[in-house]
Amino acid sequence: MWTQTLVLGWLAYETTHSDFLVAVFTAVRLAPLLLGPFSGAFADRHNRVRLLIIAASWALVAVSTVATLASLGRASYWVLVVGGLAIGLAQSPSQPARASLVMDLVGRDNISNANALNSMALNMTQVIGPALGGLMITALGAPAALWVSTFWYAVSLVMLLPLREYGQVVGGRTGSAIRMVSSGLREIARNRLASTVRLVTLAANTMLWPVAQSFMPVFAQESLGLNAAGLGWLLTCAGVGGLTGSLVIAWLGDFRFKGGMYLVGTSLWGALWALFALSHNVMLSFVLMTAIGVMSAAFGILQTTLLLMTTPEPLHGRALGVQELAIGIMPVASLALGAFAERYGVNITTFVSAVLLVTSLVALALWTPALLRYSGYRDHGESTAGLRRRTAG
Repeated sequence: MWTQTLVLGWLAYETTHSDFLVAVFTAVRLAPLLLGPFSGAFADRHNRVRLLIIAASWALVAVSTVATLASLGRASYWVLVVGGLAIGLAQSPSQPARASLVMDLVGRDNISNANALNSMALNMTQVIGPALGGLMITALGAPAALWVSTFWYAVSLVMLLPLREYGQVVGGRTGSAIRMVSSGLREIARNRLASTVRLVTLAANTMLWPVAQSFMPVFAQESLGLNAAGLGWLLTCAGVGGLTGSLVIAWLGDFRFKGGMYLVGTSLWGALWALFALSHNVMLSFVLMTAIGVMSAAFGILQTTLLLMTTPEPLHGRALGVQELAIGIMPVASLALGAFAERYGVNITTFVSAVLLVTSLVALALWTPALLRYSGYRDHGESTAGLRRRTAG
């Protein structure tokens, strides 16, 4: 995935040399995330492993098609846009199923550690993928890098097959998808802690994640004078930082004040992005990107952990679908930030967005101070069964 993201973003920028059109490509690629609530309902309604197998198969076909067209020299900008949409349609339904399956396998007490280990695996590939992709673009060209991505999608599909005995349906098969989505949205809206966790996700994906997804090729070329290999190493620094942060959270296990780490860590992440936006020094930017990766672990791991902890088990797929919807705001935000960057530049755009994110998180901490102290159900004298009864009622 990391190799594919780097290569497609690089191709989009090389084809257009437009900040805005790169943002359009990213927006289209991420647009299927807006289907998140329905993806979550499917995860509650159907076998989760089967959904992952279908999604992996679709992704394999989509990436293979784009790689073939790129190899034939026919990967125009609009081919990249359509290909990005197809890949996004494969990724969207898999996220709620994948995250809720982790809870099914390890239980509530181990979910923070399990999500940290999951993040470690993701960040280990981020350490290797961007550097490998950047080097291959420089040495062999973009199509070769896309074929490597295609190969790993095939490996992912094969490795899912032994899990077919898992992924049982928790929420039952009754009711339409629309009714399941609407009931899930109502229950989450009644839950102050879960709602605040989602608002943090919404703020981060509106103000800063579009920058990380869309503008890194622009930062690399315009602000730092780096080529494709340099871009790969810049993203590798983020992966090293993310891996480090994930190791720390995994080591902590079922630690206290998860909500506080979530809010404070995400705020520090935003502050580091503001500093990165002001930097034109290559070495300083590498250091800042590593620190950004460390702080991103608090956001990336704990947003899912806290959501699963603050919602009952039959609602997990839909709750994660709402999280995906919050992430799905990124396409719209990418277009807005892309238009702003086209006029004022990516540095000013990123700095302003980072400051707005930190301000928003301070406001959310004041609105729900209980989240700063939150460690798990038992910290509030409420059992999992009690929370389930209250949420169902």
